[in-house]
Amino acid sequence: MVHIPILPLRWARRHPPPLRRPTMTSMGKALLEVLVRHPGDVSGADEGGADRLHLVGEPATTGALSPEPALVSSLCRDTELPVFVMLRLDDSWTTTGGELTRLVGLAEDYLGCGAAGVSFGFLDADLEVDVEVCRHLAERLPNVPWIFHEGIDATLDATRAWARILDLPGLVGVRSAGSPRGLAVGYDDLLALASAAPAVAPLVVAGGGLAAEHVPWFLRAGVRQFHVAEQVRPGGSERAYVDAGHVRSWRLLLDDSLARVDRSAAG
Repeated sequence: MVHIPILPLRWARRHPPPLRRPTMTSMGKALLEVLVRHPGDVSGADEGGADRLHLVGEPATTGALSPEPALVSSLCRDTELPVFVMLRLDDSWTTTGGELTRLVGLAEDYLGCGAAGVSFGFLDADLEVDVEVCRHLAERLPNVPWIFHEGIDATLDATRAWARILDLPGLVGVRSAGSPRGLAVGYDDLLALASAAPAVAPLVVAGGGLAAEHVPWFLRAGVRQFHVAEQVRPGGSERAYVDAGHVRSWRLLLDDSLARVDRSAAG
C-alpha cells in the first residue's frame, strides 16, 4: 500500500474566505456534479438536485474543450449553483507556453462571468502529470478551486500521478474513470486506489460512464463526489437537455446509498 499524506487545501470562490477541503466526515452528503453544455441544461440540473455544474464547450477527440466566455456568462446568470468551467484549448493533454498565457486569461474571463472554479489537467510528453504547468495555473488563480479532469486516466501509473498532484494549491477534486475507456474498464482499479489511499478517496470525482451499481461501492471506499453526463439526458443523447427527473433519480440514489453506508458504519 502506498501511503499518500493528507495535505491541507484551500477551497474558495472568488470572494468568500477559503474553507478546508471537504472530507468524508465534513462533506455531510454525496456531491452530484452534472455536465452542462448550454443554458437549457441548467433548470433540469437545478431542479433535480445537482450540487455543482461542469460546463464544457465543443467536444474534441479526447474530451471537451473550453467554451466561449459569453456562454459562461449566460449560463451563470441562470443558476446559483457553483459552475466549474473546462480549461482546454485542443484535443491533446499537453499545452505550450503561449497556450498557458491564453488559459490564464480565459480563466480570469470565466471567473469574471460568475464561474466558481475551473477544470484542467495537463500531462507531459511522457504521459506524466505536468506538475509545473498545473502549479503555474493554480498559482496564477489564487483561491480559485479547480478539478483535475479525466486526463489523469491517460497517465501510465495512476498511483504516481495522484501522488504528484495532491499538494497542488486549490485542488478540490480529480475527475476519473480509472481508465481512458471509462468506468466500464477502469472501475475496479479506481475503486482499489480509493480504498487503499485515504487521501485519494475524498478527491475522486467518479465519472465517465458511472452506473448505479458503482455508487454504493465507491461510497464505502470514501468517495463522495460523482459526475454524470449522458445519464441525465433523455435517451443518453447530447442533443437532449438535462432532465430534472433523471437528475433527481441520481440525487436520491446517492442520498439513499450514503444513508445506508452511514447506518452500516454506525452499527
